[in-house]
Amino acid sequence: MDHRPQASADWHALDLDSLAQKLDVGVHGLSESEASARLAEYGRNDLPRRPPTPLWAIVLRQFRSPLIYILALAALVSVALGDVKDAAFIAGVLVLNAVIGSFQEWKAEQSSQALKQLLQIRASVHRDGDVREVPAEEVVPGDIVWMESGNRVPADIRLLSAHGLESDESLLTGESLPVAKDPEWTGGEATPVPDRMNMVYAGSVITRGRAKGVVVATGMATGVGQLALDVMGETGGRPPLLERMERFTRVIAVAVLVAATMIGLLGVALGGYSATTMFMFAVALAVSAIPEGLPVAMTVALAIATTRMASRGLIVRRLTAVEGLGSCTLIATDKTGTLTCNELTVRQVCLPDGETFEVTGEGFQPSGEILKDGRPLDPGCHERLEWLARAGILCNEADLHQRNGSWTWRGDAVDVAFLSFARKLGWNHESTLDSHPQVNQIPFEPEYQFAASFNRVDGGAGVFIKGAPERVLAMCSEASCGGFTPDRWEATAISMAAMGYRVLAVADQRLDQPIGSDQVPAPPSRLRFLGLVGMIDPLRSGVKDAVRCCAEAGVSVAMITGDHRVTALAIARDLGLADDENQVITGGALQETTADELPEIIGNIRVFARVAPRQKLQIVNAARQAGHFVAVTGDGVNDAPALQAANVGVAMGKSGTDVAREAAELVISDDNFATIIAGIEEGRVAYDNIRKVIYLLISTGAAELVLMALAVGTGTPYLPLMPVQILWLNLVTNGIQDVALAFEPNEGGVLSRQPRSPKERIFNRLMIERTAIAAVAMGVIGFTTFRWLLPEAATEADVASARNTLLLLMVLFENVHIGNCRSETKSALVMSPLRSPILLAGAITAFCIHLAAMHTSLGRYVLGAQPINGGQWGILILLSLTILPVMELHKWSWRKRYPGDRRTPKAGER
Repeated sequence: MDHRPQASADWHALDLDSLAQKLDVGVHGLSESEASARLAEYGRNDLPRRPPTPLWAIVLRQFRSPLIYILALAALVSVALGDVKDAAFIAGVLVLNAVIGSFQEWKAEQSSQALKQLLQIRASVHRDGDVREVPAEEVVPGDIVWMESGNRVPADIRLLSAHGLESDESLLTGESLPVAKDPEWTGGEATPVPDRMNMVYAGSVITRGRAKGVVVATGMATGVGQLALDVMGETGGRPPLLERMERFTRVIAVAVLVAATMIGLLGVALGGYSATTMFMFAVALAVSAIPEGLPVAMTVALAIATTRMASRGLIVRRLTAVEGLGSCTLIATDKTGTLTCNELTVRQVCLPDGETFEVTGEGFQPSGEILKDGRPLDPGCHERLEWLARAGILCNEADLHQRNGSWTWRGDAVDVAFLSFARKLGWNHESTLDSHPQVNQIPFEPEYQFAASFNRVDGGAGVFIKGAPERVLAMCSEASCGGFTPDRWEATAISMAAMGYRVLAVADQRLDQPIGSDQVPAPPSRLRFLGLVGMIDPLRSGVKDAVRCCAEAGVSVAMITGDHRVTALAIARDLGLADDENQVITGGALQETTADELPEIIGNIRVFARVAPRQKLQIVNAARQAGHFVAVTGDGVNDAPALQAANVGVAMGKSGTDVAREAAELVISDDNFATIIAGIEEGRVAYDNIRKVIYLLISTGAAELVLMALAVGTGTPYLPLMPVQILWLNLVTNGIQDVALAFEPNEGGVLSRQPRSPKERIFNRLMIERTAIAAVAMGVIGFTTFRWLLPEAATEADVASARNTLLLLMVLFENVHIGNCRSETKSALVMSPLRSPILLAGAITAFCIHLAAMHTSLGRYVLGAQPINGGQWGILILLSLTILPVMELHKWSWRKRYPGDRRTPKAGER
């Protein structure tokens, strides 16, 4: 039978029997073997993607730079003047630069493709009579898919059943409001997409309700697949940090070009050099001084941090979030699943007559006992407890199964906890549903605060309820409350919540008349109260230490939760976030505050309870208004607005919804708050390394400008370095050591600093002072050495020898100076080179390349390099080491002048 899906098929106009026949699918979905066959026939459920950039395009991209154009022009001029040697060397520099840049960008491209594979959407499908989760890419036509609020629809789906379902289809239709869905609706073939009420489409988001449907189109056959084909040619925006850095580089480039041009003109006018010589010299000097490798080195630093973060459980979706997380001043975190384990365990049950039971066990695995006065309770011996357990598993949408000796689960944590509790009493979910089949339900939604299931019971019908105590107790008859008023039970619920429990009320009711599946149930009343259930979601291991580390790092933590005020306070006390009720504010109190008052509240309050989704967004915006750089954690569709409004959005990888993950820049693979601290640490290290690379590149380039400006300004008859030698210095410095410096590990103490201001400029006062001092020191010492090496009546051989010695001195300066660049505050003398093996290898490699040039005929021919004697080696080494005390003196001076500077390490860290 031909059941091949088509993007334009009239699936919305078919009745269910015709639909099932066309797709060749039964009510229980597909078998695994049939699903595999269809996967092979139709292909994976992948949307068309822009193909990876080919290697040849990456190589060509290395030549798209004004600096490269200047070099190429210089090579052409050299050929025209008959200087083939310089032209060949410049060509070699261009090729080597292209090779290094191409390799780095190719690796980044590979990493980007690998990263995309880590962020997989999953779908709940019915296979072999069982509901299981599979990657969305493995969904095939004919699969029956279960969806709920927060899920992204994995394919084009015809609805079979739905309860209160609404879908955001703006991605496909441009409709700004969610669309209500009705599986019973059928329309004509010409009905436009926005009006097809019995269909949901790939890429849309379930904003409300629950549904079951059958897949009718996957991959490129879906409506969004056709849209994706149209937009594949569009390019995405560049990360803001990269754009700021490139603007910074362009400013430096203009300044250096102006300086090089002026030096060239002065050389012709005052020094008597030829115009040709000064043109080549000015070009080489400009190319050497401009930090053209900075964007690549910065990207490498961020990519390294990305890899380090991934190894610690944090997946980076947007590169600039690496640096952004390191600068956050406030973390607005969800509680459940982030600070806690998100595996609720029923710990206490209180029946209407006041009888209380304790429940043992941890997590969802149903191992444990029911205790009465400390003694185990035998299953089946307590009728009222059995009533509560039955209601808990009938009003339930989760699954808890044992497979291959281990327990697996799917669904809401509260539902799974009820199933685990019921199993400890001997109840089985599947057999209970078989004997009490569900005929209708009211799914849980935040505005309802309860869920209800309507089932057949002993030839009649019944409704089973669980939800917030204040809501459920309001629907119960006072007679069923054991002689206590609902207000009294609400007080009991509050006292249980004060102990850290999540408290739910359970109730049921026999119905006089059955309710049909086609009816919209009304909220029931006059229920029989069955008891209160206290669940606990324990704190994750390491969370207390993580919150303490945040305080030491100057990062505030605010807990924003929908839980009860008392429950939130109990958790906050354990975490050290709050001590009394005055440090907790509820969503109701927030409604009474003005927009001007909210930023002040953010400064004093760290626990927000009973908060609505829109209020979470308001809190984040107020925190930003108060001057905070905010990181937000969340896992639900209700967190998406706040995640998107935050400076850095952090979604949960395991329990998070598709919407939350897509709104965030970072994804925590283990859902653990402590992982965020690791991200802050790596973000600060990445920013430190970017500053170190900038300092190295700018200071060495500026030193060459100082050297040449002194020569021209003093009327020295000979240029200290030839253009080809300056290009060689540029290659040795920029081509190897700057990239190696980007691998610098954590120098320690980064989490003991206060966070940097988001408005802080990279090239700040410290950078300006240190760059100027290093440039003047190396430039003056280099020029003085060159003049000392020149005799009164210098010959061509004397000048070549002096240039060779000066070139070696500059190489040594750069190799020594990289030690100064490893820390802005710590002494280079106490930082072992062995802790940075890549940097050590880079410095040694750069030096050995120059050493080889001194002892080979090619190096002598191209650079004029030649060996020197032992005495000269000793003098040059001593001269190059002078940069160490100069910079150590400035570091000491900075610490004395600015003892409170956040970059200054604490005692014992130097």
